[in-house]
Amino acid sequence: MRDWQSVFKDNREYRALIVKEVLEDLDMQPVIVNKKVSAYGFGNFEIFVAPDQVIRAIKIIKEEIKFE
Repeated sequence: MRDWQSVFKDNREYRALIVKEVLEDLDMQPVIVNKKVSAYGFGNFEIFVAPDQVIRAIKIIKEEIKFE
C-alpha cells in the first residue's frame, strides 16, 4: 500500500464505507483508513486505491456517488 493514493476523505464513516462498497462493486480494491483521533473527534476516514486506479476511482466518486 506504499504507493496507494487517497481518493476520498470524509469525517463520517458511513460515507467512506459507501464509497468503498461502490468501488469494490466495480472490481477495485479500495482500502479504508481511519485517521480520526477518537479522543477528540478530529480527522477523517480516507479511501486509498492503487496508483493505476486513481483516475477511474475519482471519476466514479464525482459522477456516480451523491450525498444529499
